[in-house]
Amino acid sequence: MDKLRIIGGRPLNGEVTISGAKNAALPELCATLLTAEPVTLTNVPRLRDVATMRLLLDNMGVQSETHGERGGMSFQAPDSLKPEAPYELVKTMRASVLVLGPLLARFGRARVSLPGGCAIGSRPVDQHIKGMQAMGAEILVEHGYMVAQLPAGKTRLHGARIATDMITVTGTENFLMAAALAEGETLLENAAQEPEITDLAEMLIAMGAKIEGHGTSRIHIQGVDRLRGCTHQVVADRIEAGTFLCAVAATGGDVILRHARAEHLDAVIDKLHDAGAEIEAGDDFIRVRASGRLKAQSFRTTEYPGFPTDMQAQFMALNCIATGSSKVTETIFENRFMHVNELVRLGAKIQTDGKVAVVEGTDKLSGAIVMATDLRASASLVIAGLVAEGETIVDRIYHLDRGYDQMEAKLRGIGADIERIK
Repeated sequence: MDKLRIIGGRPLNGEVTISGAKNAALPELCATLLTAEPVTLTNVPRLRDVATMRLLLDNMGVQSETHGERGGMSFQAPDSLKPEAPYELVKTMRASVLVLGPLLARFGRARVSLPGGCAIGSRPVDQHIKGMQAMGAEILVEHGYMVAQLPAGKTRLHGARIATDMITVTGTENFLMAAALAEGETLLENAAQEPEITDLAEMLIAMGAKIEGHGTSRIHIQGVDRLRGCTHQVVADRIEAGTFLCAVAATGGDVILRHARAEHLDAVIDKLHDAGAEIEAGDDFIRVRASGRLKAQSFRTTEYPGFPTDMQAQFMALNCIATGSSKVTETIFENRFMHVNELVRLGAKIQTDGKVAVVEGTDKLSGAIVMATDLRASASLVIAGLVAEGETIVDRIYHLDRGYDQMEAKLRGIGADIERIK
């Protein structure tokens, strides 16, 4: 099992290129199921989850190939494909539920295993099921699978008003894809507003979908009879960009992030500004400069455009070596403080009580062996290791590989002493 070996204490300087967003690429791979025509995606990140999703599509009968230098992939989903997502291929990835909507919309049936993924709390699929039922699907959950089909005599889903009980990103994405081929108009209320959803909507529009309001909490979709192929570039990964911003803020240095979108990171950048980091942004870059210990910042995670839960662990690592104390409140996932015990092993001073963690900044961390428990926890341990005195070993980095494209190579390119141990 691969590990990362980090020698801390080196500032980061230079340039790093931000890859395409995992959370946009995964639903966009699923959207290729909506047409029999070829679809080309560019800027697809090289990630374990992307490879798993591609393997799942291949297993259904989708023809795919890789081409070009900047993450190019082409897909063609024939009418004869098998609309099933087996447990063996989806047990490590919660995003696999995103095939449900496209399969129902185009083929009228689907058999999809209940998904797995990071152990950061329950993300129930009941909202997905209720939304698809509102659009006319019949769905049973049996033997660990969602078995869905259209009623006898029906050939298409129908439009509906869907108001989810809570804001759900994957639910909004599933409904967007299903509604694109449904009969009539669908209105999504309480829709998620993340940039990755906007990017998916732009891809669907390029395929011929009629969508308005994406990027807001009310999305209108007028179903069409068929969708066509397209070429679409995956939006830059705001969480990867935010992770590198926190790494530079923690270690000190001067780094330019290429292909980063500052407007997607307002809440994080505001906190970094308040902490004392210098941030400069343009159309296609973010520059971050920092020196010395920054000021600790309290924050509360919430849905976009608030502070993202996917940046909570990384900013906590920064707070660990900042001056002063901070309070971190996690409102999205109930088990998302699993990195705390590992940060404490490195010398961090953190106390947790339910959804709240209180961090007392310390002037130094010391290297140790730590274990990653989920994707973003892995990133927080890497940041802490970059700051800590001596050697840090981060174990179980297969979590990291699920969501970061060659992270150690990018960090090494800007001055970090980091290597992968096989």
